[in-house]
Amino acid sequence: MRLLDKVVIITGGCTGIGKRIAQRAVAEGASVVINGLQQELGDKLLAELGQDRAALHIENITQEGCPDRLVALAISKFGKLDGVVNNAALIAPGDISTTSADFFRMMLEVNTLAPFRLIQAALPQLKATQGSVLNIGSVNAYCGEPNLLPYSVSKGALMTMTRNLGDALLRTDGVRVNQINPGWTLTEAEQERKEAEGLGDDWSAGLPNLLAPTGRILWPEEIAAAAVYWLSDESRAISGQVLDLEQYPIIGRNPPKDRISIPAAR
Repeated sequence: MRLLDKVVIITGGCTGIGKRIAQRAVAEGASVVINGLQQELGDKLLAELGQDRAALHIENITQEGCPDRLVALAISKFGKLDGVVNNAALIAPGDISTTSADFFRMMLEVNTLAPFRLIQAALPQLKATQGSVLNIGSVNAYCGEPNLLPYSVSKGALMTMTRNLGDALLRTDGVRVNQINPGWTLTEAEQERKEAEGLGDDWSAGLPNLLAPTGRILWPEEIAAAAVYWLSDESRAISGQVLDLEQYPIIGRNPPKDRISIPAAR
């Protein structure tokens, strides 16, 4: 078991990638503190994992004191803290014309400042165990889709924070900080978003090769499998790194010319 006896806090852990990380972490021997917003789904996951191996805290991560309460729960329930997974995120459309300053601030609050505050709160405990922080970002951090401006910026800021703290905290506290940038992933929330946009419930089947060379988009379980490495002692000497998990290169990728309609020469 690669995470035997480790204790990990996972935000946004009731559904999607966070849920799969919690399931995989427990399967690998860890105990988990799950944070999320959906009480019913959280209770169901807690029953699945077992209360001897999991604890649930339902609260918005941006609430004042929430990070401290999560750390306190980990210590009271399991006696220590070895890892933090900053997975909770707000994903919503917005471009230069539709994004208000207040909405932009809210996006940064959830996706960038909340992870910062949780790392702050957890640092004394992580220092004691020489633990690990894993931030869950997005390939949108490099540029992002036109209608995901504030989301993309928030993930870009998270990536810079990962690199900065990954260097600083390893030097001073022995705590490593790394990040996974998932590509397009078939979570419950993504399924709901696409159906709300008017697509059928089978929208993810038969996607064009340009978007999904493997014939499908990523599964949350695949992200969870990668998370285990960063939470385990196998990555003990690695910090400040960002791993893109996508089925094609992100930076510098050009669509195949046979998939582009090129106007005839005039």
